[in-house]
Order: sequence, then C-alpha cells, then structure tokens
Amino acid sequence: MSGENQVKGKASALLPIGVFLVIFLGAGIVFNDFYAMPAIVAFLIALSVAFLQNRNVGFQEKIRLIAEGVGEENIITMCLIFLCAGGFSGAVTAAGGVESTVNLGLSLIPAHFVVAGLFVIGCFISVSMGTSMGTIAALAPIAAEVSRQTGFSLAVCTAAVVCGAMFGDNLSMISDTTIAAVKTQGCEMKDKFKANFLIVLPAAVITVIFFWLITGGMNYKLKEIGDYNLLEVLPYVVVLVGALIGINVFLVLIGGTVLSLIVGVAMGNIALSEMFTVVGDGVTSMYDITVISIIVACIVSLVRANGGIHYILNLIRSRIRGKRGAQAGIALLALLVDMCTANNTVAIVMSGPIAKEISEEYGVDPKRSASLLDMYTSVGQGLIPYGAQLLSAATLTGLTPFDMIPYLVYPILMALCGIVAIILSGRMRTAEK
Repeated sequence: MSGENQVKGKASALLPIGVFLVIFLGAGIVFNDFYAMPAIVAFLIALSVAFLQNRNVGFQEKIRLIAEGVGEENIITMCLIFLCAGGFSGAVTAAGGVESTVNLGLSLIPAHFVVAGLFVIGCFISVSMGTSMGTIAALAPIAAEVSRQTGFSLAVCTAAVVCGAMFGDNLSMISDTTIAAVKTQGCEMKDKFKANFLIVLPAAVITVIFFWLITGGMNYKLKEIGDYNLLEVLPYVVVLVGALIGINVFLVLIGGTVLSLIVGVAMGNIALSEMFTVVGDGVTSMYDITVISIIVACIVSLVRANGGIHYILNLIRSRIRGKRGAQAGIALLALLVDMCTANNTVAIVMSGPIAKEISEEYGVDPKRSASLLDMYTSVGQGLIPYGAQLLSAATLTGLTPFDMIPYLVYPILMALCGIVAIILSGRMRTAEK
C-alpha cells in the first residue's frame, strides 16, 4: 500500500461496507423482511471481502491489523459496558422494576394528560432502562388499553410510546447507542448527556404539547392501574442519579445490578436460586451487539488500512467548510448509515470512526460529535418503517408502522433541533460550558 493511497484514500477500500449494505438491504427487499438477513451474517461476509482485498498485505498481517483494531481501548470498554448494561437490565426487569415504574407513572398522570403522559413515562423508562425496545415492550400494551378505555386513536397512543422510547434511546447513559457514541468519540457520558439534553429538550417539550393538544378535551379515569412498589423503582433511580453525578459507569451498573437483586429477592420476585440466571439472561441479550461491535471493528481496521477512511474524509472535506459543515456532515453520515442498517447502534459503530476523524480535523467538540451521532441515528430509527422499534410497536398493537408515522413528531423535531444547534453552534458551545 503506497503512501499516496494513505493520503488520498481509495474508494475500492469501501467495498466491504458496500457489500454489507447490498446484502443486508437486498435480503430485506427480496424477502420483504429487513430481519431476514441477520446483521452479523452480513457483516461476516463483508469481513471476508475485506480479507480478500489488497493482496500486497499478507493474511497474518491482516490478522494483526484487526487484532489492533479490536484491542483498542474504546472497543473493549464499549463491549464490557454492553455486558454490564445487559446484566442490570435482566436483574431490574426480573425484580419487577419495569412494571412498578410504569404503574407509578400512570398513577401520577392527570386524566386529561394521559397520552402526553405516555410520552413522558416512555422518556423516563427509556432513560432509566437504556433500551427503546424494552420501553416499547413494556408500554405498548398499556397504550392499547388507554386507547380502548378512552377512544383515542391507537396509532396516536402507540406513537406517544415510540417517541418516548426514542428520547431515552438517544439520552440514556446505559443505552448501547450512547455507550457506542461516547466511546467512539472519546468523551465522558455525563458531558455528552448535558450537551445532548440541551439540544433535544425543546423537541421533548413541543412533543408533550402536541400530544396534549390533539387529545385534549376528554376526561376519564383508567379503570385499572396495576400495583407498584417504590423499592422496585429504586434501582432505576440509583443508576440514573449515579450516572448523572459522574460515578464510573461500571460501578453504577454493577451497583444497580446488585441492588436490583437484593430488592427482587426481598420482594419475592426473584428466587435466591435464580439470582445469577436473571443476570446471565440479561448479559446474553447483549451478545449480538457485542459480537457485531467486534466484527465491525475488524472491518473498519482493514478499511482504514486500505485507505477507505481517508477516501471518505477527503470526500467530505471537499464538500464542507468549517465546524458547522463538519457537524452537518457527521449528522448526515449517521442518518444515512442508520437508514441502511436499520440499527442505530450498528450505525454508530460503523460511522463513529469516520465522525471522530472529521471532528478532529475541524475542531468539533467530541461531546457534540457524539451527540450528533446518537441523535441522527435515533432520528432514522424512530421513523423508518422497517426498523425494530416501529415493527415491534406494530406487532404488539396490531397496527402497521405506517399508521404511526404521521404522529411520530419527536424524531422529526429532534432532527430540526439538531439543525438549529448546528447553525447556532457558536452560541450552543458557550451555553454548554
């Protein structure tokens, strides 16, 4: 590989990524199911293509290159955090934390505010749980019941839940998307949270007003609200507060897991003999994204060595000017990759290294680049009809994704807030300090 290729880059080095997109999207189109082709299989095929490229570099040298990429500190840390987050999620769910948190929220919501309240509850649960899918699974059946009892459109009620789920998917400090964004950009979680929160807060406020206005004028009382126990909600509160005040994320997650197990056993929700099983189940649920992160790191290492990253950087450099242009480029890159992969964490893992180099080239603050990556992959994931979030919500309620899309205002408003933040980036940087 010549020095010229290193400087100018080579478009052909991007072939593995192109192969992944063709296989993944092609299978989705052919089979009318964007989950017919498991992402890990498509990535393994792409990795094979990467190994076949550049015959001037031997097989053992390529193994060394990918080992260096996988062994990079941020990749290892990210994978370990994924597993810890899975352990906490498994423990707190088994302890009854999800159900109690949902019921507590419903019991506190005024009658005329219930649909907007579904959004607010979704925000709290997704920030606490760190998973949009878990939030939708917990709240979609409740949205269906709210619709049945009130006469409000099921599509509106379910859309409120999806919007709330995407709020936390973007912001939660134990969300795999946040972990990936922070680790690929090299910033602190609490700094990214503060910067990101300032940008999306107007979108959240307007979303609350939107759902309140379109469902206003009706009063009712929910017939049945399940029981809740404040002790079962406590692990979420401890994790959220601990993360916000800057305690090490490993300590926060491990402490939250231990507290969840103690509460679960004390309340009789977890048998003493099942303590390790529920944690193990949660850890297992994160295996896919952990393995995908490792394989993507392998692919990116070979793509970078062959000049692919330099090619993309040079392509972007030729079309952007200054920090604002760099931020817009990062946002567009994140959105397009998510639309192609239908997985916002995978999209961040893939686009993160490129965004990092763009931000370093143009002096973009790492917490801003991390925020943009997380925001715009969540924008895509909250709107694409073939994404897991909309498909899951549709399956649980009997709707189609297209029924909900007209009411998915939060992802759209989040994108608009991001654009405004980029335009006013100088002022926003001052406000974040």
